[in-house]
Amino acid sequence: MDRLTAMQVFAEVALSGSFSATADKLDMSRAMVTRYVAELEQWLGTRLLQRTTRSVTLTDAGENCLRRSQQMLALMENVEEETSSQGGALRGQLRITCSMSFAYAQMAAAVTDFLKLQPQLKIDLNASEGALNLVEARIDLAIRISAQPDPALIGRVLAPCASVLVASPAYISAHGMPQVPADLATHRCLSHANFGKSVWSFSRGDEHADVSVGSHFSANEATALLQAALAGGGIALQPTYLANPHLVDGSLQLLLPEWKPSDMAIYALYPSRKHLSPAVRAFLDFLVERFAGVPW
Repeated sequence: MDRLTAMQVFAEVALSGSFSATADKLDMSRAMVTRYVAELEQWLGTRLLQRTTRSVTLTDAGENCLRRSQQMLALMENVEEETSSQGGALRGQLRITCSMSFAYAQMAAAVTDFLKLQPQLKIDLNASEGALNLVEARIDLAIRISAQPDPALIGRVLAPCASVLVASPAYISAHGMPQVPADLATHRCLSHANFGKSVWSFSRGDEHADVSVGSHFSANEATALLQAALAGGGIALQPTYLANPHLVDGSLQLLLPEWKPSDMAIYALYPSRKHLSPAVRAFLDFLVERFAGVPW
């Protein structure tokens, strides 16, 4: 039995809670996933997973095995990456995560361009709105948009993330154009569930305005709110990386241009400065250079 592969299969099952999802992710049959886990249990002489028709959970021994397996897999990846990088080409697998909207608008193309430079490297992108434990999920790099990133992680600013207030021409025609931030209280607003759902903040020079908005539609994902705005559903605060193409083609209009929403930043976050692999360092440098210019 390939014990490293068995550890990888077991770790994926433990994290996903599903033999089928693991089979899909690792491109192997469900029967093969079951066999690897069973043989690992036989080798260790203990049950690692409790299986029912509805769930898969770790035993106490399974929790210990998961922790050790993750350490072994990370060590092997580091050895492979550090050894191969001496020849100039990066190998191994890089695991990154970012929001769904940023993956759609920016990260998918960025990863594609980076892999053209490093064709022997593999990248696994987890597009997720939830907060992941980077260590448990074996994530090498998280791209997060925030005003205050997690202080437990090491952060590197990639770029500022500006937002704009937008609505479709159809909505403006039906409901009128707000003239000052306070007017937003009487409009149909589309709010992000995780960022300023009820209160939107703006500044104009030394002036500041906080507006309580009536959120008729909220979502935890920016692209959904963008589509609602395009459909005439209301006024939305959108990151420029999503809104700019629609402002250019006229499908959205900019509102209150003199009033600036609170800016955030795009951070690259990772658990520790120690043992940062050559692949992570190379991808970090690539992203910093890519997002340094205004056109993106």
